[in-house]
Amino acid sequence: MPGENLTRTEARQRAALLTVSGYDVALDLRSAIEPPPATGPRTFRSTTTITFESAEEGATTFVDLVAPHVHSVTLNGESLNVEEIFDGARITLSGLRSSNEVTIDAQCAFSRTGEGLHHFLDPEDGEVYLYTQYEPADARRVFANFEQPDLKAPFDFTVTAPARWTVLSNGVQEGEPRPVDDGASALWRFARTQPISTYITAVVAGPYHYVADTYRRTFGGGTSRSSEAENGGGSELEIPLGALCRKGLARYFDADDIFTVTKQGLDFFHDHFDYPYPFGKYDQAFVPEYNIGAMENPGCVTFREEFVFRGKVTDASYEGRANVILHEMAHMWFGDLVTMEWWDDLWLKESFADFMGAFALVESTRFRDGWITFANRRKSWAYRADQLPSTHPITADIRDLEDAKLNFDGITYAKGASVLKQLVAYAGRDAFLEGARRYFKRHQWGNTRLEDLLSALEETSGRDMAEWSKAWLQTAGVNTLTPQLTYDAGGRVTELAVLQEAASEAHPTLRPHRVAVGLYRRDPARGALERYAHSEVDVAGPRTPVAELAGAERPDLVLVNDADLTYCKVRFDEVSLATLREHLGELTDPLARALCWSAVWNLTRDGLMPARDFIGLVLRFAGRETEIGVLQMLHGQARLALDRYTARAWRAEGGRLLAEGAVTQLRHAEPGSGHQLAWARFLASVASGEQELRLLQGLLDGTARIDGLEVDQELRWTFLEPLTAEGLADESDLHAELARDDTASGKRHQVRCLAARPSAAVKAQAWASVVESDALSNALVEATISGFDQPGQTGLTAPYAARYFEALESVWATRSIEIAMAIVRGLFPAAQGDQATLDAADAWLAGHPHAAPALRRLVAESRDDLARALRAQRADAGV
Repeated sequence: MPGENLTRTEARQRAALLTVSGYDVALDLRSAIEPPPATGPRTFRSTTTITFESAEEGATTFVDLVAPHVHSVTLNGESLNVEEIFDGARITLSGLRSSNEVTIDAQCAFSRTGEGLHHFLDPEDGEVYLYTQYEPADARRVFANFEQPDLKAPFDFTVTAPARWTVLSNGVQEGEPRPVDDGASALWRFARTQPISTYITAVVAGPYHYVADTYRRTFGGGTSRSSEAENGGGSELEIPLGALCRKGLARYFDADDIFTVTKQGLDFFHDHFDYPYPFGKYDQAFVPEYNIGAMENPGCVTFREEFVFRGKVTDASYEGRANVILHEMAHMWFGDLVTMEWWDDLWLKESFADFMGAFALVESTRFRDGWITFANRRKSWAYRADQLPSTHPITADIRDLEDAKLNFDGITYAKGASVLKQLVAYAGRDAFLEGARRYFKRHQWGNTRLEDLLSALEETSGRDMAEWSKAWLQTAGVNTLTPQLTYDAGGRVTELAVLQEAASEAHPTLRPHRVAVGLYRRDPARGALERYAHSEVDVAGPRTPVAELAGAERPDLVLVNDADLTYCKVRFDEVSLATLREHLGELTDPLARALCWSAVWNLTRDGLMPARDFIGLVLRFAGRETEIGVLQMLHGQARLALDRYTARAWRAEGGRLLAEGAVTQLRHAEPGSGHQLAWARFLASVASGEQELRLLQGLLDGTARIDGLEVDQELRWTFLEPLTAEGLADESDLHAELARDDTASGKRHQVRCLAARPSAAVKAQAWASVVESDALSNALVEATISGFDQPGQTGLTAPYAARYFEALESVWATRSIEIAMAIVRGLFPAAQGDQATLDAADAWLAGHPHAAPALRRLVAESRDDLARALRAQRADAGV
């Protein structure tokens, strides 16, 4: 990758040598609105002064900086020769004193890849918007620093920018901006931060639409010492709140709902953490072309602007946004106040934020069924990641920054959160929260390792956290739990045991599981499948009897992990599986139903249930699903099952059945409901027959109508993509649609649809624009890749399978890591779905043993997905 990597060993050596006292960072962003240079990147002035101590006089260290040009470096008053000490990624500093001051004046580059200081030109109004995104190590693209999480320090930021802009950073603004350039520009100064890591510093600048509010909290007589300290000895806490987005999105911006969730979250975390929010103000910026969901910069949280909904969305979208808001808020304590020492313990912040975000969602907001979404959607991400060849323990071995970048995955987030949910069941909720409180107070403003948290939890729970950690945090793989039953002559259960299987020979661990086992029976008169017996048990080893359920009447369904207390794959006995095949939709408990859907999806992925059978379940029962998030998950899984897991000979028939089913459910759904919208979007994703495509065209041009279905601009683009992919809409239609929606969002949609056209020339152009050029921004790279690979166009994309493997090393060497990851993942020829592509992947891996480990990991993961798909296709063909 461009820019030198940083290894864990180097970071530890530097941390042992240095103590950082503070940063003074001055950014001059006036060039953002100037015409771009004829050659080279658009740049800005960045001047940084770092004060730090060295444990060894005369020692040598380095400062991280990725910049096109460095004007000067001054160490302890002495000007250094830049050409001798700067290699493009590091500035070497020799002859250190015990106390040091270095000033680095550089010309840094604006980003178009979402890494560093991103520059976005809004096509709608010509305005420029800037924001930073650093994790894990891109602050060095904006200012010189010691880029590792355990060298925390206070930061003073000043920013010079156009006077009419809004400019934000982590700290509160100090006074009014000072005019410069005869008032055309201004200089903003921000309050010094508490000691924080470089990767969570932030600057947001541009003519953003800004909405303000205030959170107030009155603490009772039991206010803790930390609360008194943070509040100057008083009992009142006041936090200025801000929410902002581009001006072009202001008419869609529902800041009131964002503030409602924010205040509910702050109440929840204050109630449970006994440590008042420590960063003063709380701004939340929704920014364009963002690579991730959000980032927990203290006092200045950033989110992808897709969370500002331009059209009608389902309640699942609002729930998802609320979950992300609360996830990032949890980071203010888990990650910002207390930070992991190195990326090995990334889980210390991400797993906790993922769990606490869902916990807060359910207990403090209107989204009381958030654990259902967690069980069905979030854990699905974890199950997939934990069965890849790259699976790793939750506490991972992170050798360097490239490793760190790839470990923001389903294991670090969703599996870690699932394991913490299991820990709460195992150790008790009160003990868990008290452990968190002690952890915050003991390590505030510091850095920690795994053992620091475990010691606090062991104190409060009385449990052996070392053994629990060894089983859950330090081993990889997902266990499988299956019920085993015997009955007496009268049909009563004589024994119900839970069988536990290891993930594989490579990951043989059998773990302790706190699980609930539910027995369900069907009431034919009511058409209801309901729980009539329930028992919690600690599963350990390969076989665990559930004594409490002996003597129970014969069940129609046994659900292991009822209530979703642990992290495991669930299997069924033969009777239970037969019951689900006929009556899954009759389960009255929505969480139990979601768990059963998750289990049959895992059976499908594992090649134990033919994919067409899963599609059959969706066709029979998805129309009865009350939980909109589960329904939308089923739609995505059905589409994946059709495109990847069904036998090719049945695929056209399966597509026809799904499209017909989608039309039926669309017409039967409650007018104006989220379910109706979800079925309309699903129809667009599976439509390929003349009748369904004609309906989409009619809905688009107004000649067809479904009562209650509003075809807004977002839905218009959704309908246009399949019409374009099938050759029923052309370039002129897409240009006309862009004229209706000449916005940044409209441009992304248009680019995706343009790449979806069924033409060899179109595919060649799309490939060249992504792989052979770096002219596109990150958002347009993503849109082009999304349109390029259409399921029905494998003949057109087949020539690019070989070219993909030929281009890998060049892409990895020349593109930023975000763009390289998008290309390597997005253009892997998975849609070819054949043995030849699998053989090509194996040949590349075998022939490139010394390729970058992160690159090999990405290819190996895609290769494994393809191998799984081929196994599922064989299972489906055997029906």
